[in-house]
Amino acid sequence: MTNESPAGYPSERAQYLLRVLIQRFIQDGQPVGSRTLSKDSGVALSPATIRNVMADLEELGLICAPHTSAGRVPTPQGYRLFVDSLVRYKAPKDGDIRQLRQQLHDQQDDPDALLGSVSKMLSHITSMAGVVTVARGQQAVLRQIEFLSLSDNRVLVILVINDKEVQNRIMHTDRVYTNSELQQAANFVNENYVGADLANIRSRLVADLDETRNSMNQAMHDIVTVAQSAMEGAVPGDGEFVIKGETNLMSFAELSDVDTLRRLFDAFSRKRFMLDLLDRSINASGVQVFIGEESGYGILDDISVVSAPYQAEDGHVGVLGVIGPTRMAYDRVVPIVDITAKLLGSALRPGD
Repeated sequence: MTNESPAGYPSERAQYLLRVLIQRFIQDGQPVGSRTLSKDSGVALSPATIRNVMADLEELGLICAPHTSAGRVPTPQGYRLFVDSLVRYKAPKDGDIRQLRQQLHDQQDDPDALLGSVSKMLSHITSMAGVVTVARGQQAVLRQIEFLSLSDNRVLVILVINDKEVQNRIMHTDRVYTNSELQQAANFVNENYVGADLANIRSRLVADLDETRNSMNQAMHDIVTVAQSAMEGAVPGDGEFVIKGETNLMSFAELSDVDTLRRLFDAFSRKRFMLDLLDRSINASGVQVFIGEESGYGILDDISVVSAPYQAEDGHVGVLGVIGPTRMAYDRVVPIVDITAKLLGSALRPGD
């Protein structure tokens, strides 16, 4: 085991000790001191040498000392190196895979129940929170649009997408519109764009509104522009996910105080917040791991999200994952998320 390394990168010996330190911290959540690290590593190194290596790791930003503790804990950068290069992933237990397969088989004909079961199974197997988003297609075909006037210069835009999905958007307008004006605008959109993909409608509307500006009154022009804005956020399945096992997070000391839990549960309840994070994995080729601050959301600084896309029928894609503390057992969780995504995709595409 050489002690040489490129500048700014830990030596092989330092990488080994970092892996041992992180494994120990994941196991019991306590800062790891040089004596514990020496015992766990099984390497004949003097306490002074181990302290020097720990100092090097700290200088590289891979570990840090919490408060006045003599021990050290991993930083998000340390976990990132661990996940990318040092961890030894473990194959899921045969019993867990059998349980997943059986659950998927039993509810194969009920996609809604299936997603709930998968989320619950992920939570059960990992003892953390499991989450599954509803698979979404790349196309959203408009079937109908309606406008309803609300108070305070607001308009409710009702979109019927694909075969049966209904999405509502509340849009703020510069003035109050009469029911007649709103009906006229709805008729214009329904007569000209029903059956088209929303993305195409948005681009067509730009050109069409320019061409019809002279023949269309200003009120109708403005409300159709409102409709165009409403369509920008409309995606099939948008806002739908299933999360199970949030209370499992209470068993981790670093997440168990009331304020932290309140903020976490509030974050889970905000659909757009969760979907924005999970959707980063939708085009990935495999498992993605967001560690602490990497999520870009301060509330998740002590949280890691392990996610992977799954493919359903007709090219529809969703995401599933596990949410837990940064000191989660990545060696177990990553392979479980990976195999679950593959099994769920297979269950939703029985003809493949």
